[in-house]
Amino acid sequence: GAGKMFLPQVVKSARVMKKAVAYLLPFMEAEKLASGNHQAQGKILLATVKGDVHDIGKNIVGVVLGCNNYQVIDLGVMVPCDKILAVAREQKVDIIGLSGLITPSLDEMVHVAKEMTREGVQVPLLIGGATTSKAHTAVKIAPAYRHGVVHVLDASRAVGVVGSLISPEQKAAFVEKTRSEQEHARKAYADRGPKSLLSFEQAHAKRIPIKWRAEDIPTPAFTGLRVLEAVPLDRLVPFIDWTPFFHTWELRGRYPGIFNDPTVGSKAKELFDDAQNLLKEIVDKKLLTARGVYGFYPANGVDDDIELYGDESRSHVLTTFHTLRQQSEKPDGQYNVALADYVAPKSAGLKDYLGAFAVTAGIGVDALCARFEKDHDDYNSIMVKALADRLAEAFAEWLHKQARDEWGYGKDEQLSSEDLIRERYRGIRPAPGYPACPDHTEKRLLFDLLQAEKNTGITLTETYAMLPASSVSGLYFAHSESRYFAVGKIGRDQVLDYHVRKQMALEAVERWLSPNLNYDPDEAGATEINAGRSTGTPGCSCGQSHGWV
Repeated sequence: GAGKMFLPQVVKSARVMKKAVAYLLPFMEAEKLASGNHQAQGKILLATVKGDVHDIGKNIVGVVLGCNNYQVIDLGVMVPCDKILAVAREQKVDIIGLSGLITPSLDEMVHVAKEMTREGVQVPLLIGGATTSKAHTAVKIAPAYRHGVVHVLDASRAVGVVGSLISPEQKAAFVEKTRSEQEHARKAYADRGPKSLLSFEQAHAKRIPIKWRAEDIPTPAFTGLRVLEAVPLDRLVPFIDWTPFFHTWELRGRYPGIFNDPTVGSKAKELFDDAQNLLKEIVDKKLLTARGVYGFYPANGVDDDIELYGDESRSHVLTTFHTLRQQSEKPDGQYNVALADYVAPKSAGLKDYLGAFAVTAGIGVDALCARFEKDHDDYNSIMVKALADRLAEAFAEWLHKQARDEWGYGKDEQLSSEDLIRERYRGIRPAPGYPACPDHTEKRLLFDLLQAEKNTGITLTETYAMLPASSVSGLYFAHSESRYFAVGKIGRDQVLDYHVRKQMALEAVERWLSPNLNYDPDEAGATEINAGRSTGTPGCSCGQSHGWV
């Protein structure tokens, strides 16, 4: 009665519309040729940027815009800038929309905006995706392009934004209003200035004071890796956390309480029932395959690094993971944490271990989605990807339970599914690219350790997104005090130390860690040159000579 439509309804309705249009298309084309008066409201190009494979949100936006008589040109995922601009010119699009989920995609969006300026493009640019924000768009992307850059929070707002940008009467005022708001946001950001941080040395002195004892360190049942060829999906279903599933469809609330919500409850239940029916078909007919690999390795901490060893002699370093330490100022009794704190230091002479894993539930997703799309069924195509994401996370939860059992300390757990979803157990499984370990490049070390490409079929893009998209990877920490945390902002002193430890050029490290930097790399480099501290050594912007550059 209020005239409201929920996203699942919109996408479901689009299925009926598309099937009807597919049937009527020959007649419509004939009518259009005869009358010459039918055209879409506007032409919108959508793309997930280079290196990123996530597209559920973009696909929902595309369907919603299509329902509102916009012609949508969806270029898919991992789309390079030159293709985006070439198609935009060729198709004479009215708007370009960029999407991305992983943090490196933010830099790629800035690059696309700069290239749009360089090539003289003059159509508005939309920015969307889980890691994007109104603030980042204002501070980093909008200054690179002057013909309108708009952050779109979610699919439900896309139609209104696009309508304002398409309308000759509204466009100028809308773009100017947005530009004014972004200028205000940039000024507020500049006025705040850098966050007050401890020096890296001070932060290191405030590491967690763990009292290490041999009896507190569990020994896993095996070391090395094990491959899981095809885990039955019905084992994973009980481990599904359904709350994020509803968020994918922009229905806010926690499962199962969302069903009692007076506004969205009935629609959430209808969506859930549809999901259960499709999930049952996927499980019964084995339409998706779940594959994984995991292992345990002798390990010790060395300052802020974690060394993994080839065997119990610990004489051969298999690989080294590099961790970052919090540098924010904290009250007494709180510590500046790095993941390396949770592994017994080598200097203690104790034998500790680290686990690692990579899992996917996305094998078969493309074929199943293609089947639905051929039948003009965007609703079930999007539903497949949403369910595959939930199964991948459930796989990670199920395997973490197995790992805790095999590590010994989880055998006596008496936890419900809700307890598992709320992570009411000992240990953590942080992943590269997430707050406790924001450097995506560490994922390459993880994949090499596990031979993940060979053992699971998961591959990494140039920006370290996992393909299939419905994949999860990370490290297992067993210490009873291990907790998730966010590294947050870090200073140049830590970045200088980190780039030497990783043997990676400073400029590259600063690019990968850009969201965490508490300084402007360009200004810092210029200051160093002006102060005469830079040697001008080719290869590394820190100005020092390294044998590995």
